[in-house]
Amino acid sequence: MRAWRLDLGGFELVEVPRPRVPAEGVLVEVAAAGLCHTDVMHLDLGPAHLPVSPMTLGHETAGRIVEVGAAVTGWAVGDRVAVLASEHGPGSARDGGYADAVVAYPHELVEVPDEVDDATAAVATDAGVTAYRAVLVQGRVQAGMTVGIIGLGGLGMIGARLAHLAGATVYGADVKESLFSLAGAQGVKASAPSLAVFEDVSFDVVVDFAGVDTTGGAFRAVRPGGRVVQVGIGRPSATIDLFDVLVKQLEYVGSNTGSVEELAAFLRLVARGEITPEIERIPVGEIGAGLERLRRGEVTGRLVAMP
Repeated sequence: MRAWRLDLGGFELVEVPRPRVPAEGVLVEVAAAGLCHTDVMHLDLGPAHLPVSPMTLGHETAGRIVEVGAAVTGWAVGDRVAVLASEHGPGSARDGGYADAVVAYPHELVEVPDEVDDATAAVATDAGVTAYRAVLVQGRVQAGMTVGIIGLGGLGMIGARLAHLAGATVYGADVKESLFSLAGAQGVKASAPSLAVFEDVSFDVVVDFAGVDTTGGAFRAVRPGGRVVQVGIGRPSATIDLFDVLVKQLEYVGSNTGSVEELAAFLRLVARGEITPEIERIPVGEIGAGLERLRRGEVTGRLVAMP
């Protein structure tokens, strides 16, 4: 079968043996695989930092079960599934979804509703559930709140929509002004290059999906007693003003990927038509070029590779 493998020779599409299914796992025929900036990081760091080498990348996977291990119950051949992205999952700790098939385990699987297409299901496994957790679980966004979203890329746009659906008044910040009209369509009241533009707005929660010289701005923008949620880590360190922390008595929390329960909840929102991520579909053979486009900042929304 085909697989995009990273090893000392580089990142390329090669032929590899079809995976053997362990008794405790299932084999998923990949119908869609999302591209992510994390994979760009893997390419930059090289195979030495990976748990195994060579390794097939791709941690945003959706497809159909084609083989079930002898010890597995509750899942059957033909089931449509989304595979939760995690640091222990495919594409992070073992071979991932940039391939024709991938091994997954029951604790990683969520059933995909009939109303949700494969590409959107793949996006949900990482971008969708990560935004869901950041806004609704860690951010605790509720109706009546005022929320700032920093970074209106794929995750941030989904996060903005989730905050709007929760009943919050949402403002966006991004250096790309071309994204502002799309943000408006997702329910964002106004967008600017920085939340500092909205100097008369009192933000209850600020969610930073960028993390590139933006964290300090999030602390300055949020109201006294407010909450800042860190999702993006565009840079490994940031400078903040401790005066903001002490005088405002802020809450600062991190947020990573979510749980299978949160993934299922996000998929239900998609199935009801309440959220539709911006997706560009590309052939599997263009995954390498697609990751380079991500590196150059040329992608609006999310890229998804399909057979």
